[in-house]
Amino acid sequence: MKSPIQIYYQIGDFYQNHRRYVKSRSDKQLRYKNAVHLTKDCDPEGNTVDGAPIVPCGLIAWSLFNDTYTISVNKKAIEVNKKDIAWKSDKTDKFGSDIYPSNFQKGSLIGGAKLNESIPLSEQEDLIVWMRTAALPTFRKLYGRIETDIMANDQLTVVIQNNYNTYSFGGSKALVLSTTSWIGGKNNFIGVAYLTIGGLCIFLAVGFVVLLYMVKPRTLGDPSYLSWNRDTPDHPN
Repeated sequence: MKSPIQIYYQIGDFYQNHRRYVKSRSDKQLRYKNAVHLTKDCDPEGNTVDGAPIVPCGLIAWSLFNDTYTISVNKKAIEVNKKDIAWKSDKTDKFGSDIYPSNFQKGSLIGGAKLNESIPLSEQEDLIVWMRTAALPTFRKLYGRIETDIMANDQLTVVIQNNYNTYSFGGSKALVLSTTSWIGGKNNFIGVAYLTIGGLCIFLAVGFVVLLYMVKPRTLGDPSYLSWNRDTPDHPN
């Protein structure tokens, strides 16, 4: 596997697209310093029991993935690069560089990972990746990158700190290593979907042609009724 090697965590049967879950966030709070009090849409993770705003608030941030992976090749630990794993547009346009976590994961029920309160939200890339919610119940999110090649006969060892509780809702977790090319990573779903929809469109087009021109063709009009043929002797009165 040629570097860079992408490390993804995959979660199954986790419905990030649930309407109540998707709405449980405050985009203005994430972006603007004077909007940290805007937690109306974040219930039940909007404010502490003392009424102080939670930053970042909402169920999406509260359920932040917190498994960790330590990877070694041939019994030698290798570094996982976690820089630039989030979209640049998300870091610059959706998360403020002057917004810092506060009162996060300090309630009686801990949902997931904790955040370093000395690092602004625009640099909390694990959070930014997680906050871009998935459309399907089984999804992958980028955890980091391996910047060295892994050869065919190398022994790869992964030590997983199993923190994230998917067992309570019958979910699943997996670790995925993948390489990418200039057209992106390998994902059969998009290709299969395009071929299926394209084939269906061709089938419908052929069906309409057969129906309109062979099975039930349209009756042609009498050209003698055209305006330039009305003055001819054979025009019907």
